[in-house]
Formats: sequence, C-alpha cells, structure tokens
Amino acid sequence: MAVYHDAVCKLCRRERQKLFLKGTKCYTEKCPLEKKNYPPGQHGTSRRTKISEYGIQLREKQKVKRIYGLLESQFKNYFEKALKQKGRTGENLIKLLERRLDNVVFRLGFAPSRKAARQLVRHRHILVDGKIVDIPSYLLKPGQVVSIKEKSKTLDVIHNSLKRVKEGTYPWLQIDKATLSGTFLHIPERADIPLNANEQLIVELYSK
Repeated sequence: MAVYHDAVCKLCRRERQKLFLKGTKCYTEKCPLEKKNYPPGQHGTSRRTKISEYGIQLREKQKVKRIYGLLESQFKNYFEKALKQKGRTGENLIKLLERRLDNVVFRLGFAPSRKAARQLVRHRHILVDGKIVDIPSYLLKPGQVVSIKEKSKTLDVIHNSLKRVKEGTYPWLQIDKATLSGTFLHIPERADIPLNANEQLIVELYSK
C-alpha cells in the first residue's frame, strides 16, 4: 500500500466532503472541513475554474479510490472484475469494495477508519469464521462471521471505535458488540451503502 505523506485532511477539503480518513477526528468539530470547506492552497477560497467533463470523472474516481484506500492498480482491477459481472458495472464496483475485509471491519465499528482497520487485519487481530485472516483485500461471502481474536479483545482502539456504531446501521451486517463479532449477511444493495459518489462517472472514465 502506497503511503500518502501529506495531511489526509487536505484530501477531504479537495473533494469538499468527508472521506473519513482520520478516524475519530472526522466525527468531531475538530475536523478541518468544518472550518475550511474549500480546496487547500492559497487560492482555495477563490477558485472558480470550470472543470472539464474528464476532470469531473477523474475527481469522482480519485474520491472513491481514496475513501477505500486503494492504489490505482488495485482500483482498476476491481473495475475489471465488476465489468465481467452481470448488472450495472458501477454498482458492481461499489459492492465489491464493500466486501473487502478492511471495509467490513470498519463498518462493524472495530476500527475508527479503514486505514486503522487494515492495520488490525495485517497485525492478525481479525478472524473470519474463527480463523486468522491477515489480508485486507479478502472478499467476504454471505454468512461469514468476522470477529476479534481473543487476546485482542482488550484493545482500546476497538472499544473506543465501537461507541460510534449502532446495531442495525448497515442492513447487510449483523453486529454483536458483546462478543465483538459481526456477520456479513448478504451483499448490500447500492441504495443501502452510505457512499456519496456517482459511480457512473467512473464507468465513463474507464470507458474512454
């Protein structure tokens, strides 16, 4: 995974919306976007440049790629998989991204951000159907259970993060806070996924 060395909050300001890259800070008034809802840079408040159709499509792709924390090559691979599936390519793409283990760990509330979720997975704190899985890109199947390894259940990052998630928030996930586990019930419908993005623009971009 490539490392982004600049302040990640600038990415949210560039997209003019929260990408939830900074963990718990994104849920508080300390989020820079609350005070500076304009692009970064000395001309951020005065930019009025008209963006081309290609530019709009590119921005949408960059936004979704950053939300899920992927490299360009990884994102393109998911698009190719989505293209081969039946149905709408854009919706297939988002559904594939939602099935990633790091994303599900984040959605279940075990981590404050997808980046933190990837760390939990890579450091072997996460179980899938009772077995350690240390691959963030692992795609979950309906019925599989994600849980925290017994020795890791005392980690503060997990318990602090769980406070922000209410059971039933995501209809395709069943969360059990008492046992620190969650079930991936089914592949979500696009309408149920809380993602402010127009995936059709991404399809149009890659179709050029």
